[in-house]
Amino acid sequence: MTTLTLGRALNEGMRRAMEDDPKVLVMGEDVGRLGGVFRVTDGLQKDFGEERVIDTPLAESGIVGTAIGLALRGYRPVCEIQFDGFVFPAADQIITQLAKMHLRSLGAVKLPVVVRIPCGGGIGAVEHHSESPEAYFAHTAGLRVVACSNAADAYTMIRRAIASPDPVIFFEPKRRYWDKADVSTEVALSDLPDLHAAQVVQPGDDVTVLAYGPSVKTCLEAAAAAATEGRSLEVIDLRSLNPLDMDTVEASVARTGRCVVVHEAPVFAGFGAELAARITERCFYRLEAPVLRVGGFSTPYPPSRLEDHYLPDLDRVLDAVDRTFAW
Repeated sequence: MTTLTLGRALNEGMRRAMEDDPKVLVMGEDVGRLGGVFRVTDGLQKDFGEERVIDTPLAESGIVGTAIGLALRGYRPVCEIQFDGFVFPAADQIITQLAKMHLRSLGAVKLPVVVRIPCGGGIGAVEHHSESPEAYFAHTAGLRVVACSNAADAYTMIRRAIASPDPVIFFEPKRRYWDKADVSTEVALSDLPDLHAAQVVQPGDDVTVLAYGPSVKTCLEAAAAAATEGRSLEVIDLRSLNPLDMDTVEASVARTGRCVVVHEAPVFAGFGAELAARITERCFYRLEAPVLRVGGFSTPYPPSRLEDHYLPDLDRVLDAVDRTFAW
């Protein structure tokens, strides 16, 4: 076991994938010599050369479009979108090409492309640098959509994503890049956890709290605070948004009878709405209260000095937990 930051764990995961498969390429804005804005790709170009770690122009549509062409020729491109809000110029390529090529070819063509997207707020940045666009891509059939929350998962999930035969949208919580955890870097690919399995990261009995990406740590802190008041919160890290591990979610909610969903994106039409609907359909007669959602507000991301009021925090999660007991 090695103690790594989340950002370094991603680096080690990509490095291992590149060592194992010469067809794996890394490409994006400043990913080479600079090592990326968050230094996630630091040292990869030095070790693997400019032909495998490619500094691209500032053109997200061109990055993903080129990756699609490379995948058609047998490569496994890993694209970095520098910030979450920069992905939208590439939306046409992702939604109308990357997600649909497999079905369009009746299964004859696979596009093993990973699109890495640093997501969420909490770093003192403004709009275009603090977005949470996961619902757009989770809604797009043909894409696998995952979100890591800690260093250990970052390492295993990026390796699994690169090995996937399907396109993967890989969300990375940028404010957690420097969080550390013990990571096992010697595990064979076949022994890594399933990319799309949710994990119970904090067992509990009273309320199920669902989260992913940057919100998982917030929910764990809320669980610790709730425990001092005698309430037991079960925190589940979804890890995968599409496909969604509803069996793990259903088993927990059917036992606790209460559920709170937490994400940074605005609540209106956010991913939490899909979770609430599915839980209601599958656990209706076991619920003691409606499924409640905690998230961002229906407004563009605010200036940095206001983001603490915008982002879901421990108090807002605990308030939702309290409200589930009022029914």
